[in-house]
Amino acid sequence: MAACLGALSAGFDHTVQYKLSESITEIHLTTANEVAVLNAAFAEYRRRTCVRFEKRRHQHDYLYITKGFGCYSQVGRTGGRQEVSLGRGCLFHEIVVHELMHAVGFWHEHSRADRDEYIHIRWENILPGMHSQFNKISAALQDLQGEEYDYRSIMHYDSVAFSKNGRNTMEAVDEHFTPIIGTALELSVADVKKVSNFFFCSAEN
Repeated sequence: MAACLGALSAGFDHTVQYKLSESITEIHLTTANEVAVLNAAFAEYRRRTCVRFEKRRHQHDYLYITKGFGCYSQVGRTGGRQEVSLGRGCLFHEIVVHELMHAVGFWHEHSRADRDEYIHIRWENILPGMHSQFNKISAALQDLQGEEYDYRSIMHYDSVAFSKNGRNTMEAVDEHFTPIIGTALELSVADVKKVSNFFFCSAEN
């Protein structure tokens, strides 16, 4: 997982403000279980890292969490209202944790500039229009922090992500890791370390 240079950490002092949209707060649109999932994701960051997600009071820069079309977030701090979409099918713990990692400044692990040393992309098996999901991020836009590639990262897609035929779209160079990628249900040990390094704080609080 590579961190975005100049990301959300700057100016937040480990605290990320958020506001829930009406699509989240309206009781008839969001179940109690979905709210619990969101709170559990915040709690994982609080328990395992120094990052704190707190409800916005008056801050200019904040995350606006909404039920949009799909699961997505911009990477790193963009300034002002920054949308995080948790649409239909997105309110699962691992997905929320994944999108919050984007928000605080991390790209997909399989987008690392050095990823070809660790995984093979099977371009021929990817759905039309989805090839960009597998593009590498320029080394100029990321900070790898000297960390090794993490097959167990919450930020890694699974081996059949966006497959058009059920065949692998990604395979680990060491084939033993192919069944592992994309199966994380929480922050990996390396994820926690990278977040802690990024925010200059200790891991596993």
